[in-house]
Amino acid sequence: MPTDLGTANAARRAADLLGALRADPPDREAVEAVLVHYGEPEPPRLTDGDLQALRRAAAKLMPVFHAATTDEAAALLNDLLAAHAGPPRLSAHDQTPWHLHVDAADDAPWDEWFLASSSLALATVLTDRQAPPGGICHAHDCTHPYVDLGRGAQRRYCSEPCATRTRVAALRRRRR
Repeated sequence: MPTDLGTANAARRAADLLGALRADPPDREAVEAVLVHYGEPEPPRLTDGDLQALRRAAAKLMPVFHAATTDEAAALLNDLLAAHAGPPRLSAHDQTPWHLHVDAADDAPWDEWFLASSSLALATVLTDRQAPPGGICHAHDCTHPYVDLGRGAQRRYCSEPCATRTRVAALRRRRR
């Protein structure tokens, strides 16, 4: 069964937030732009404390994208779900359509929401694909995580520009 659009978007949001949170300190505008892009009401208005808590949460989630095997990714996700997710519940907060939450409350802190919702989305991608839910870009100058939804060949790059840049560099090396 293919991953549904809501799960796919939540998984992509996790990867894009991880990418935006890599900077030290994180760029507030970049993080807020990712949140808005994936449907959070404008403007999110993150505090410095929110950004630092999200960065700590990102450090807990990033190993899932580094997992080399499905078993390793599953073990990491099980640990995250046990530590950060609660019983599933349906919510229609802030005039949103009904959707599933596994964080503590509709007004849970950003980092709790991020860990719980991302862990659930990535676990769903893993179960749908029976493979790690993503990885880290193979471009030599990029460390952005990506989600692999299993369409076509196994994904190796976070974006088409990274893939193209790598192919062009390899072609130029061969021609020399």
